[in-house]
Amino acid sequence: MLSPALLEGLIESTRLEEKEREEGFRSVATDTRKLEPGSLFVPLVGDRFNGHDFLLQAIEGGAAAALWQADYPLPEKLPDDFQLYFVKDTLAALQRMAGAYRQQVDPVVIGVTGSNGKTTTKDLLFAVLSLHKETYKTQGNYNNHIGLPLTILAMPATCEYLILEMGMSGFGEIALLSEIALPDVAIVTNIGDSHLEQLGSREGIAKAKMEITTGLKKGGTVIIDGDESLLNPYRKEATCTVGFSGQCDAILSAVNASEAGYSFQFADLGRFSLPLLGEHNVKNAGFVIAAARQIGVPQEAIRRGLESVSLTGMRLEKQRGKQGELIINDAYNASPTSMMAAIETVKALPGFEKRIAVLGDMYELGNEEEMLHRKVADVISEPLTHLICIGEKARWIAAEAIKSTTAGLVIHWARSKDEAAAYIRTLADARTAILFKASRGMKLEEVIDAYQTMERGNDEC
Repeated sequence: MLSPALLEGLIESTRLEEKEREEGFRSVATDTRKLEPGSLFVPLVGDRFNGHDFLLQAIEGGAAAALWQADYPLPEKLPDDFQLYFVKDTLAALQRMAGAYRQQVDPVVIGVTGSNGKTTTKDLLFAVLSLHKETYKTQGNYNNHIGLPLTILAMPATCEYLILEMGMSGFGEIALLSEIALPDVAIVTNIGDSHLEQLGSREGIAKAKMEITTGLKKGGTVIIDGDESLLNPYRKEATCTVGFSGQCDAILSAVNASEAGYSFQFADLGRFSLPLLGEHNVKNAGFVIAAARQIGVPQEAIRRGLESVSLTGMRLEKQRGKQGELIINDAYNASPTSMMAAIETVKALPGFEKRIAVLGDMYELGNEEEMLHRKVADVISEPLTHLICIGEKARWIAAEAIKSTTAGLVIHWARSKDEAAAYIRTLADARTAILFKASRGMKLEEVIDAYQTMERGNDEC
């Protein structure tokens, strides 16, 4: 239960005389479709919506009370006993409530940001920390100026570890999240090309990601990618650098890959196993080991947690197709950095005769989008056997790859998802591994669904 005391200092006035509530609020909701009975409703205002218009629906859904932006008129008909708390700005009030609740519960907070790997690192952290103490993590993509406060307000009062993913699209956004969360541990996974359109350069992206240290608690821990040269200016702020190179504080070495995942050496702590594809996930696991050791998690709990991890869907997600082929669904999102890493992953898989990369468009790359798509072709090589591109932007990848392709690699640009699905259907068998990777807007998982439902009679392309 969330105490009404969290509203102290936020309220300008109330609709009714405030009496001592016997119970707190069950939760906080900004969306009437997700509101639970007994919740505090917080109506937010956006470019294309105004939550104040849905107050009556919130009341019908069982809201116990609501915040109300003081400059908005009240609906004509309200239940006589329904309490409204008038505030200057409902979003600012939500964020301040979250900050107050974070300090009230006082868990150890681990903040995670980076261009790629945030969600995987969050899931790995949860797998490890939840074996040790009660742990709560960001659900779905609740990682922005609205989602992070809602995540904090949703954590149980008994939570001891809180894992918060922090996303952004511009300067100042992660600084705000960090000031709300006050992390004890801050992790920066890497610097990629996402949001170049807004931030101008990869140096700008690095600067924006390092804003996570803004609210870092005194004596807090900062863990960064030690292999990323763009983070070199921030090494003095780092407690620990993790990576494969000898200049890192915690070195990852002796990496062995299999279809089941990876095993690797972490500094002088011995070997660890990870049931995930992608060598970049070895580094994500390294961040987790470093963070867990810093906050006192036993080494055996770290090992068991990594070995039992379950990831959020469509992130190098493994499944078997109807023909026995290995499907690697990494279609949740994409940047040039993550796409190239995913391609290297499928190339490194042992025991397959055909290795296929199905790639789609990448978004939000700004004026350099053609160059960044073409750069992906740098890793298009054998043992990859087939490259299938879908979308006008992905066509640049195919065009660049053709310039240096060898006879052992087939390149195909599909005009539609259906065309791609039909072609994939002719290739898939038990000796095949197929990667699917594109930005979220491409919905590349639809190609998986399409080719899986095709009959053998549709094999001709």
